[in-house]
Amino acid sequence: MVVPSLINRSYVLDLSEKRSLCRWLAGQGFRPFLMDWGAPNGTEQRFGLSDYTCGYLERALDHVLSVTAGRPPVLLGYCMGGLLTLALAQRRAEDVSGLALLATPWDFHAGENALPDGQLAAVSSSCLPLASRLGYLPVDTLQSLFALLDPMAVTRKFVGFSKLDPDSQSAREFVAVEDWINDGVPLAAPVAGECLEGWYRRNLTARGEWEIDGEKILPEHLDLPCLAIVPAQDRIVPPGSALALCKALRSVELLRPRSGHVGMVVGQQAREDTWQPLAAWLSALAT
Repeated sequence: MVVPSLINRSYVLDLSEKRSLCRWLAGQGFRPFLMDWGAPNGTEQRFGLSDYTCGYLERALDHVLSVTAGRPPVLLGYCMGGLLTLALAQRRAEDVSGLALLATPWDFHAGENALPDGQLAAVSSSCLPLASRLGYLPVDTLQSLFALLDPMAVTRKFVGFSKLDPDSQSAREFVAVEDWINDGVPLAAPVAGECLEGWYRRNLTARGEWEIDGEKILPEHLDLPCLAIVPAQDRIVPPGSALALCKALRSVELLRPRSGHVGMVVGQQAREDTWQPLAAWLSALAT
């Protein structure tokens, strides 16, 4: 059961015929169920993280269990989706056989790219009133926030793109990824507050104070086999943030691909560095 972030379209995990983690896993004999959140409309604009986890995710897990005749699936969470699957695994441990966490943050104050508190306070004070008025935090605002983490990243990647043959497979794949990046999803206003204030500014996760439906999410209490994939060149989720979660988990296998946050699932080396080790871990769980 594959769970992406709330702020990105799910199809990065099924980007194209040659760049699809889910399609490749299916070809290896697994059965991926890919969660597609869509955009928050109507009542969803009042949703918090507990609504998504205890509502949509738990119902999705119930559906998967009905299809598999009660056989507990592995949960695979990507980025923010990893935090949601961690909470789901704690709440429904008896219905889960394992947990794979791809580039999942935990200590939001760790790593050299962590924003200082003054900057975080400025972001919250400017973004949250906007989200409150609209009912959501717009995609363009979210893109600007990510740009703060590495202001020159966009320039570097397009300079690299300019050197590609426009008719090459590499150029087509670059465009496919850029189309996905710019096809983001707004965040419901309550979720924006929980993320910007609760995660980034107050660091509730690493402090052991993050709650879903009144229950503290504590990875040290999770008694499940876990795999943590922490890309070495990740600027969205600094490795130090994700490695803090590895230290908190009771039983975890660590994988360090050579890629960045997106490249780990769709890059040139994704199959060798991420897909194949993930499949090997899944196979070992099934034996």
